[in-house]
Amino acid sequence: MPRRPQKPNRRTSSPPPSASSPTEFRLPESTTPALPAVEDFAGLDMPAGLLKTLTAQGVTTPFPIQAATLPNSLAGRDLLGRGRTGSGKTLAFGLALLARTAGLRAEPKAPLALVLVPTRELAQQVTDALTPYATAVNLRLATVVGGLSITKQAGALRRGAEVLVATPGRLNDLVERGDCVLDHVRITVLDEADQMTDMGFLPQITKLIQQVRPDGQRMLFSATLDRNIDRLVQRFLTDPVVHSVDPSAGAVTTMEHHVLHVQDETDKKAVTTRIAARDGRVILFLDTKRSADRLAKRLLAVGVRAAALHGGRSQPQRNRTLEQFKSGQVTALVATNVAARGIHIDDLDLVVNVDPPTDHKDYLHRGGRTARAGGSGSVVTLVLPTQKRDVTRLMSDAGIRPRTARIMSSDAELATITGAREPSGVPVTIEVPQPATPTASRPDRKTGTRPARPSRRRQPRNGGGGQATTGAATRTGSRDSDRRATTERRASGGTPATGGRGSARRAEPGTATDGAAGAGGRNSGRQPASRKGRLHPR
Repeated sequence: MPRRPQKPNRRTSSPPPSASSPTEFRLPESTTPALPAVEDFAGLDMPAGLLKTLTAQGVTTPFPIQAATLPNSLAGRDLLGRGRTGSGKTLAFGLALLARTAGLRAEPKAPLALVLVPTRELAQQVTDALTPYATAVNLRLATVVGGLSITKQAGALRRGAEVLVATPGRLNDLVERGDCVLDHVRITVLDEADQMTDMGFLPQITKLIQQVRPDGQRMLFSATLDRNIDRLVQRFLTDPVVHSVDPSAGAVTTMEHHVLHVQDETDKKAVTTRIAARDGRVILFLDTKRSADRLAKRLLAVGVRAAALHGGRSQPQRNRTLEQFKSGQVTALVATNVAARGIHIDDLDLVVNVDPPTDHKDYLHRGGRTARAGGSGSVVTLVLPTQKRDVTRLMSDAGIRPRTARIMSSDAELATITGAREPSGVPVTIEVPQPATPTASRPDRKTGTRPARPSRRRQPRNGGGGQATTGAATRTGSRDSDRRATTERRASGGTPATGGRGSARRAEPGTATDGAAGAGGRNSGRQPASRKGRLHPR
């Protein structure tokens, strides 16, 4: 890839915000004309392997954001893209990143392209979306996120990866440990930049971007823009090409928005239950982990195949629950905002805000789980009388004009809008994804005791080599097993002394603690520990 000229000094002051909103800013105007949009992928200067894979994946016509941005990003221009979630942003930056990196080989620990994302789920979605294309051009892709073993992730980087998809917290840990260097990164992408700044990652993002090549290409994609994004644009993007959809980034013609007023909590529960029992999948958003667990349990008791997804579950558990939802084993996913971004479910046509969000950006991203990639869908928000004023303001801030109705659980209109129906009433059981238990300390299934192991203590002088009693052997084996389990955890980075620096100071909001991730995946395979001194996921 040709070396770009050194970037000029950037302005330190931000342009004034627009008159319409104190939190919005004026989009920068490019001094260099943008290349025109294309009508098909064949008109782009991309490797044949990428074009062939697009056809194999059934991607025949570029979405508007892809058609507008790819000619410019393939030419090496910095880019600012604003578009609702599900509008095709991943391929918009991914194809350019892979095409411009094809033919290069990364040194150990030194990726050539970096994609920063706010959550583990989005990191996995980006990885899944780009993997077939990376394979087509012989590029290695690594993913580093909290909640999984930092030792394994460091190993992947040591083996070498051209493209790195990462959450800021875990990547900072790896950089501080010396397991990753960023001065070879030629292309940097910030995906869902607004959520990363909302989650408090702005200082970490700034620190990371300062380490990449100063003459590299930067692309920033966001569903909404505010003053925090303005700071990133002014500091790190040079004469960017700007592509923006409508300001709400959520009001698309294929998505319907409904506000349903319910009279009290009792009827709200009945309405929620009937919607969850519909014929088809649905995501139900609630504010807290506890309320999500309670609703999932209540739905299972009346015959709805439901499961909860929130930051209190380990990453393997969350992955398993998502697979159950995608496969149809689970039809009602009861989630907190951990599922508001980074989750792509094909043919999901209904999202329900059981608890209305407090921020319009959360509303847009919750709703973005449906009507993806040109599909259609509905977003339904249940509103109690005390919430009416706040929800009205929320919709105004989001640029949404919803259809409103006053609903009771028995109304036929509820079925018309959501497909609601009475549940079967027959309790069902969904296999709850259980974390793996370390083999070294797993209790014996029959006795409930930990397996005995040979004692390392000196034999009694008068023992004549005789064996210890069964009880003594069991106790000794238990202690040895615990020692081995502790040693294994430390060897995998399970203590601050081995590099789990994030464990005591950082959490990825909306996900399980990135600090637990920074501790080498100590909790990645089991429920979060409750003993004093250990972190609880948020």
